[in-house]
Order: sequence, then C-alpha cells, then structure tokens
Amino acid sequence: MLSRRNIRIKVLQALYMMGRDPEADNESALKFYRNSLEKSQELYLFNLFNLIKTTEFAVEDTERKQAKYLPSEDDKNFSAKLFENSSVQALVKEEGLQEVFHKRNLKDLIEEDTIRKYYKGFAKSMEYRDYVLNQDGESSDRKILLALYKHMTKEDLFEENMDDHFLTWEDDKSLIVGAMKKTIKALPDTPELFRTFRPDYEACVEFGENLLIETAAKDDELEKMIGPAVENWELDRVASIDMILLKMALCEFMGFPTIPTKVTLNEYVELSKLYSTDKSKDFVNGILDKLLKELNDEDKIQKSGRGLED
Repeated sequence: MLSRRNIRIKVLQALYMMGRDPEADNESALKFYRNSLEKSQELYLFNLFNLIKTTEFAVEDTERKQAKYLPSEDDKNFSAKLFENSSVQALVKEEGLQEVFHKRNLKDLIEEDTIRKYYKGFAKSMEYRDYVLNQDGESSDRKILLALYKHMTKEDLFEENMDDHFLTWEDDKSLIVGAMKKTIKALPDTPELFRTFRPDYEACVEFGENLLIETAAKDDELEKMIGPAVENWELDRVASIDMILLKMALCEFMGFPTIPTKVTLNEYVELSKLYSTDKSKDFVNGILDKLLKELNDEDKIQKSGRGLED
C-alpha cells in the first residue's frame, strides 16, 4: 500500500538525517529508512487496534444502560451491536491479526481513558443511535465503522496520541487513513487484508533503497551537476531540503528507466511544497526543468517501456 511518494519521503528523511549527522554513513541511513517503513506498518496496525478497542466500549455502555433503575425504552433496546457486528468480529477472530497486535505489544500504547473518550464522543451522534436501534445488514456495519474512524481522526486527542507514539504520523497520515478505509470496506469478507500493508519489495527495495544508495553514493557528482544550473545562487545558500530533492530527482532521471521524467519532476516539485520553503516550488521546478533539458541534450536519460520519454 506504500506509494512511491511515501517511499520518496522516507528516502528524503534518511538523506536529511545523513546531512545532519556527521557520523552517519550509508548503512545507518539504510537502517533509518527501513525502520521508517516498519514504523509506517506499525502505525497502520495501531490505528486498526484503536478502532477495535473503541468498539469494545459498546459492551460496557450496554451493561450500564440496561442496569439503570428506570431504563428508558431506548436503554432497553440498546445493544453492543457496534462491537458484535460481523465486520468487527471478523477482525477480532482473525488470529493472524491478533497475533501481530500481541507481538508488537500495541496494548501497551493504549490508554483506556483515551479509548473511552473516543467512544463517548461518537456515542452522542444520531448516526450511532440510529445504527444501534435499527436492524440493518453488513453494509450498515461497514458504514458505521467508517463513521467512527472518521470521528476518531478528527479528535485532537487522537492526533496527540498518534504524534506521541509515532513520529511518522504527520507524513503517513493520508496513507494510513486510506489504508484504514480500504480495510473497513473489505469487511467482513477479507479481514486478512491487513497483510497487504507490508513493505513491497519492488517499491521499498528496488526503488527506495536503490534511490537512497545511489543519491548518497553520488553526492559530490550530483552537486557538481547542479552547481551551474543554480547560476547566481551559491550552493551553500540553497535550502538543504531543496538540494536533497534535486539530487534525488537527478538520480531518478538517470537511474530509473521505467519512471517517466515528467512524473519525477512533478513529484519533487510537490515534495518541495510540503517540506521546504515558500519559494522552493518555483526554484525546484526551474532547476529541474533546466537540468532535464541538459541531460536530454547530452543523451544521459534512457527511458524504456511505459516510462518512455516523449
């Protein structure tokens, strides 16, 4: 489920770490990169674990409502449907998933009061009340889980919880949310979909690791190529993030024949908007456009297959 953009971000972070730490070498950068991939997978699993644990409070809520001295009609009809529905139970009964949760000790990252607040906030919604009191099918089960997860991600407490445990949350948020939606929509038929959120060899190794190794190994060579294109800018005045992005893009231009140059250029311009200065977008776009023309004139770019350059 990791996209090439996610991979590029993690390579960028590893190269930035190398630049900030004089003692960092290629091996430590690779270790940093691989650990970042692992943390993304764990972050997805932690989101899934939070969702399941939140639904469990429906059991406690049901017992409380039905134990009232004078329960209302709604109290009498209330049930732990949120937890007992087929979609949640498919996850609960998926042994492989529960084993992964246990191995990663995700329960140690959970605070009961925090999970209870997620549930209580969602329990106030008419959407939840209608779901519990009506008899609907599996599509309703999926819909309510999507609504619950959406509610959770909008909570400041949820954001704080993710940030506290995972430094990659801000970078991986859109990826994780998309993966969670895909997982929920596949329930109850495919609870093992969580297995697909693993580092893909082609994306993470053949692309990501090679991009990291090549950019680090050719650092001086790439800097010399960039120098003349910068013109009136001194290299040491170029933002460090911009310089890393330019070097990564050059490596993609010349070393990854199946990735179209237009895709590479657009991706690094987008990353400059996300991770660098306000002026970086135009700077990176201009420099890469100039370098791309020079490389084409010198016949240093060879694209093949679907990545064939126009």
